Amino acid sequence: MTSDLQRDLGLPATTAIAIGAMVGSGIFILPGIAYATAGPAVVAAYLIAGLLVLPAALSASEMATAMPEDGGSYVYVERGMGPLLGTIAGIGNWFMLSFKGALALIGGVPYLVYVAPGLAEYVVPIALALAIVFTVLNVVSTKSTGALQFAIVGVMILAMAYFVVGGFPSVEPAQTAGSFDLTSEGILAATGLVFVSYAGVIKVAAVAEEVKDPGTTIPRAMIGSLLVTTALYVLIVYVAIGVAPDLSTGGEFVPEGGEEVASIAYAAEAVLGELGALIIVLAALLALASTANAGLLSASRFPFAMARDGLVPGQFEQLHARFKTPALAVVVTGGVMMLMIATLPIEQVAKFGSAFQILVFILVNLAVIGFREGVVDDYDPEFVSPLYPWTQLVGMAGGLVVLTQMGTVPLAGAVAITIVAVGWYVFYARPRIEREGAARVGARENVSQRATGRTRELFDSDAKYDVLVAVTEETSADARRDMLRMATDMGRLRTTSVSVVEFVDVPHRVFAEDHPEVYAGTVPDWLPADSEDAPSWFPDGCSVSLPVRSSGGVEQRSVESQTDDVHVEYRRIDSKDHKQTIVDVATYGYFDLVIAERRQADFHERLFGGETDWLLRNAPCDVLLVDDNGFDGANEMAVVANRGAYDPLKLLFADAVAEETGAQLNLLQAIPENAPESQRESIERYHEELISILTVPARSTIIETDDETAGLTRFVGDADLLVTGVDRTGLSARLLGRPGNRLVDSVDTTAVMVQTHDGRRPGLVERFVMNHLFN
Repeated sequence: MTSDLQRDLGLPATTAIAIGAMVGSGIFILPGIAYATAGPAVVAAYLIAGLLVLPAALSASEMATAMPEDGGSYVYVERGMGPLLGTIAGIGNWFMLSFKGALALIGGVPYLVYVAPGLAEYVVPIALALAIVFTVLNVVSTKSTGALQFAIVGVMILAMAYFVVGGFPSVEPAQTAGSFDLTSEGILAATGLVFVSYAGVIKVAAVAEEVKDPGTTIPRAMIGSLLVTTALYVLIVYVAIGVAPDLSTGGEFVPEGGEEVASIAYAAEAVLGELGALIIVLAALLALASTANAGLLSASRFPFAMARDGLVPGQFEQLHARFKTPALAVVVTGGVMMLMIATLPIEQVAKFGSAFQILVFILVNLAVIGFREGVVDDYDPEFVSPLYPWTQLVGMAGGLVVLTQMGTVPLAGAVAITIVAVGWYVFYARPRIEREGAARVGARENVSQRATGRTRELFDSDAKYDVLVAVTEETSADARRDMLRMATDMGRLRTTSVSVVEFVDVPHRVFAEDHPEVYAGTVPDWLPADSEDAPSWFPDGCSVSLPVRSSGGVEQRSVESQTDDVHVEYRRIDSKDHKQTIVDVATYGYFDLVIAERRQADFHERLFGGETDWLLRNAPCDVLLVDDNGFDGANEMAVVANRGAYDPLKLLFADAVAEETGAQLNLLQAIPENAPESQRESIERYHEELISILTVPARSTIIETDDETAGLTRFVGDADLLVTGVDRTGLSARLLGRPGNRLVDSVDTTAVMVQTHDGRRPGLVERFVMNHLFN
């Protein structure tokens, strides 16, 4: 099976396709309807709409020169934003162009009836016959289609020029007053209405693989056709409203009840007579036929391109052995158009596609940003959109404004098409593909770079680290010693002051003072009195001291250092609520880190919040939660390094403990089994950067699993210490438990959970984005 399409379309034919895809109902039917909305300012509405389309044309031109492939906006959105949005753009464009092609074939009714009223009852058979003719032409040869398109557009432009030149001297200034009044009431609504007149400007990109010298031809064709069509629209509408009689009452130029009328033919007859009207009718019929032909040609290339990417069945990719055209895609598209002509209320359905076309323009602008900001080595366009990214941002903002003026029915149609496309992607495409868009890859790389930068800054900092080891009456002796060990290990990387505080709850007493009471009598037995009876992990030359002040406050600590790196002191604090007192001590003592024991919560505490959750929510600094299962040193430590906000502190702590124990670090990251290769490569690069920052030996392990907790549990294996982060805080975490908690509960080793103060409580949007990027 071959996929080599013939490059038969030169600049004239390509420009003709673009103009033909635009000029149709937009100029022959909409002027009267739009005049009823904005009056003479409809001229300005056409001009504004053309300017708002320009960013999408520039963006599509850039991407077309980088990827001259059939499929147009679908290809750009799919490559830039990923297969989901690509599927929406592809299916939506296919539906929209099919609808518009069908509408064009029967949309000449008012003009046909204008000269031959007796033919009105044969409109549907004639439209079906034309659909068959155009389908056959598109199957036989794209070259002949392009030549026919060029001929149609040439005749149409000559007819329109005749109308403009012949009618301009007869324009009544009173009727055109306010044509360019940007403050006119209804101008935004009219702009939204006529916006669809320019929908075909980027459709030439759908046949980019059949264009000669696409690097120069496509930008010239797109921008040139947009400029020509905008000028044509403005001139024709200006002359039409200037010469049409009875505009004060609407006359026959403005439709009644929203029905279509032959507005331009009516205006032409008023100034050029019957001959002029006949010429305009001929131009209108040619324009609508041109729109149908260009719509069929462009629409058929969307399933062709999607088939090559595995988003629709592969049969749509097959080319005819003799004609080298995507015959099946053309025939199916033509058949759908004929079905619409025969059975559906085309006029209303076509309006659904209009709103969706604006969404596609927005996605096209967004796709350029995805390519520019993403990691795409082979993205090298010959044409570059100017004033990036402001051009794209203006285009997206303008599209959103226009959408608000489209009304409920078109928006509902766009939503319906989107739902259909998402359903197709979920049930058909997603199980068959393993790739992602440049924007997602770029976003992931940016997150990785920020995490790496924060990690490097934390390791390079020489600022003193004040650590509060918070023990309570429920903390076991082993856990107390292990928490102290972890705190003193921090001094191996930077100067550290460790305050071991035992928080004791006392009953409420009448006439008692409100503040907690601080005691510093003797050092408890579980703490080493001096370095001689201390375990091997205790810093050399270090002993436990008592605070300078024994009562009346909690903020003052001894400032006398016993070693260059670590200073340890002990105190006991009696209070009515130890968790509140922990937070108060950490706040007014200006601690950088609190080390506390993790308490496993039952469902009630998980749902409504227990002591550990309260501490995490209210701590004024970083927190380490220790789930102690015995820690006698380590040969290997497992660190879940998933590019989250907690990675820098996780790695600093793990590196410090590994310095003391001589352990090797194993950086873990779980990804889905069908994750794209770009995701794995991104994680590998991130872990390599982290390993270059660490001061101890480390390696990377990437786990492919659809059950993150089970996969990580399996690879934690015989590690002596697990370091992970405190994660999800939403409703699902309360009902099902946090993934980090489930991981800690599923392993037998001692675990440390990290939460940084700056990244403590990610919002719903942040959690969704991070899950979408990395899971």
